[in-house]
Amino acid sequence: MSSSPHVGKSFKGAEEKFSEKMKTMGLEKQENDAKNLAHIADFGYVYLVGVAITPGLLEMIPVDIAKKLQLICFQSQEGKFFFASIDPLGDDVEDYIKKFEKTNHCTVQLHTMSQASFDAVMKLYAKLPTLATEQHGVSINQDDLDKYKEGFSDIRKIQEQIQDVNVTDILTLLISVALSTNASDIHVEAEEKDIKLRLRIDGVLHNIASLPPEDWKKIISRIKLLAKVKINISDRPQDGRFTIFLKDDEVDVRVSTLPTSYGESVVMRLLRSSSAGLQFADLGLADYTFRTLKREVERPNGMIITTGPTGSGKTTTLYAMLNHLNSSEVKIITLEDPIEYKLGGINQSQVDPTKDYTFANGLRSILRQDPDVVMVGEIRDFETADIAINAALTGHLVISTIHTNSAAGAIPRLLAIGVKPFLLAPALTALIGQRLVRRLCEKCKKEITPDTETLERVKGYLSSLSPASGVKVDINTMKFFGPVGCDDCYGIGYKGRIGIFEIMTINKEIEAIMLSPQVSEYGIQENAVKNGMITMVQEGLLRAVSGITSIEEVFSVAQ
Repeated sequence: MSSSPHVGKSFKGAEEKFSEKMKTMGLEKQENDAKNLAHIADFGYVYLVGVAITPGLLEMIPVDIAKKLQLICFQSQEGKFFFASIDPLGDDVEDYIKKFEKTNHCTVQLHTMSQASFDAVMKLYAKLPTLATEQHGVSINQDDLDKYKEGFSDIRKIQEQIQDVNVTDILTLLISVALSTNASDIHVEAEEKDIKLRLRIDGVLHNIASLPPEDWKKIISRIKLLAKVKINISDRPQDGRFTIFLKDDEVDVRVSTLPTSYGESVVMRLLRSSSAGLQFADLGLADYTFRTLKREVERPNGMIITTGPTGSGKTTTLYAMLNHLNSSEVKIITLEDPIEYKLGGINQSQVDPTKDYTFANGLRSILRQDPDVVMVGEIRDFETADIAINAALTGHLVISTIHTNSAAGAIPRLLAIGVKPFLLAPALTALIGQRLVRRLCEKCKKEITPDTETLERVKGYLSSLSPASGVKVDINTMKFFGPVGCDDCYGIGYKGRIGIFEIMTINKEIEAIMLSPQVSEYGIQENAVKNGMITMVQEGLLRAVSGITSIEEVFSVAQ
């Protein structure tokens, strides 16, 4: 007996309905499981099937990491990002979020999601341009550097070369030039008629090229994409970073954008990991200064403070001290804002005011870690200064920085913020004033004859050198040199920088001045010079006499 065709169709339809119902039940179970996990673990829950997520948000987590951790970014607002994960309790997820928050200076709120939501978001990733999911850093090999280097023996000729480079490669060219010239910062500034490209080389800004304003959107988008900041936001400041991977080094690039009248100003600071290996002897200290500072740094306790304006090399000096002291027998902890270089064998901690982790609060915690040496990035207030001084008095070596114009000026500054003089006097062991001056290019520098007024001024400083310093100079036979410019220094006339220092050690007479009712910076300076201190200006001029730098360079940074 043959079966009716209507029965076959009916059975097939019922099977399809049953299959669809089971599929729906399976999806419902997925969503219920995700909701239950959210409730138990105190997370939010989100359903993302059919939800449109902007490319900029998807790009916050590279696709390979999203697949590995089953983690995506679906929303952001006012410095907060909203992530969703199938397994929000996973250690890898937690570690990635902590790193993301630290790198992007933000907070992350984590939600649960189902497999269905994750699969839906993965389909959105597939529609992104390849460029958006592959940028973990910029890879520049030695061949790229050499290729560009041939074209800029003089930085004033970059304008000619940049005309032949497409907009996408302009950033690579800029980075290559910056690395080859040892620049510390790249400036890209939108102005009314053009885009200015500038490099800070040895502390001085140089205009190297300009671009037509119509190229602005492409350049700023490229920079923002690499720095992982929001491309569509131009009305408020943003901070990001990316890494340049070189053959023998890594360069961390910190990017800052600021809205201006004609677009945005972008500054990229280049932080070379190799700089962290600077040794104490590499600071370029004169023999007398080196011996004095080495003796003070090797004390078991006390406080050493470096002073000077921003960009005077204070942090570099601190890192060199730490490298000198770093050994398996010594526990060193730092508190920084931010951590500029990673140092092996040293515990480095970064302050975060948004989480009430300030210099003062962090320093209290550090002292419970049984350190031998403590480095505090900067003394900004009474609370930090008071804790640091008490640490120095209780068997720790504390090194830090403060913003004053001279070594002697640090004492009135500390007293002005409320430090008790009877605690400061026994705690302080040494104060360092410093500046950076540019080195004359050895290949092209030439001997010069200063004008009469300048020469008399130089003689005045050097003839007043303290006999106690043990340094003598014949002011009648001095020779001086000036910059010229050649291919080796890219036409600048200077190449590299060197520190000039004044190191004031605390003696009984200076302690007495600190404890007196009237503390005079001039009186402290006068006493330090009488006891052998060479001032920054004097040390700078001694370097000029040696042909290392020029008189103009010394007087431009220290008077």
